[in-house]
Amino acid sequence: MITCATLILVSIGIGALVGGAGVGGFFMPTALTFFAGVTVHQGTATSLFTFIFMGIVGAIYFHRQGSIDWSLVKPICLGAAMTGFIGAWLGSQMSSALLSIVLAVLITAAGLYTLLVGTRVPRAEMSKPVNRWRLLLAIGAFTGFVSGLTGIGGPALSVPLMLFFGFSILHSIGVGQVLQIVGALSGTLANIRYGNIDYGLASFITVFEIIGVLVGAYFVHRLDIQKIRKLVGGLCLVAGCAFIMKAI
Repeated sequence: MITCATLILVSIGIGALVGGAGVGGFFMPTALTFFAGVTVHQGTATSLFTFIFMGIVGAIYFHRQGSIDWSLVKPICLGAAMTGFIGAWLGSQMSSALLSIVLAVLITAAGLYTLLVGTRVPRAEMSKPVNRWRLLLAIGAFTGFVSGLTGIGGPALSVPLMLFFGFSILHSIGVGQVLQIVGALSGTLANIRYGNIDYGLASFITVFEIIGVLVGAYFVHRLDIQKIRKLVGGLCLVAGCAFIMKAI
């Protein structure tokens, strides 16, 4: 009973972070290993599967709010689609200990990056549209690969990267919702063959993740996003350090 209640609260919280800041999906593999007793590989594969449905709900909400620039979506999603399968396949071949360390390092790095990104924001407007298209393609390829490898969800990396290169925060989070669908689908195709998805657990947590996404998406259009970014960055550092200790 306590485990179920904990998973419900954690799923709603993670969904709210994904819907409200685009960053937070990397908590789910960690939460599943701690509270559901699954292996690291099961946690990454199962959480990645649930991100498909979180992304769909988040994308619909942001689209209705006019917060998705679809010209940014195309190259990023193309890049993620090309690399998500490769990342998931590689993750299935890695040892649990190594995958734990990689996940911990990425969580910590994302936390630091999210906290510091506001102090350094280069321009996203480049002299040639093709250069911007290539930049977005590279962001998508990198986040798709890491998403498939670790199950953390594309927005966890795409949002900080887009902010760093000067894209607006609402557009960055909105694009992240769509990217989440593509990256999760690509990685899940590999996990169906090479991974170990717990569909029963996924069905349970997805319901509450979706509730959280809707709550987070509602508030992100009404609250100070900088405060949300700092909160998420701090939580990333805490979670990353905790997972490093567990991996060691």
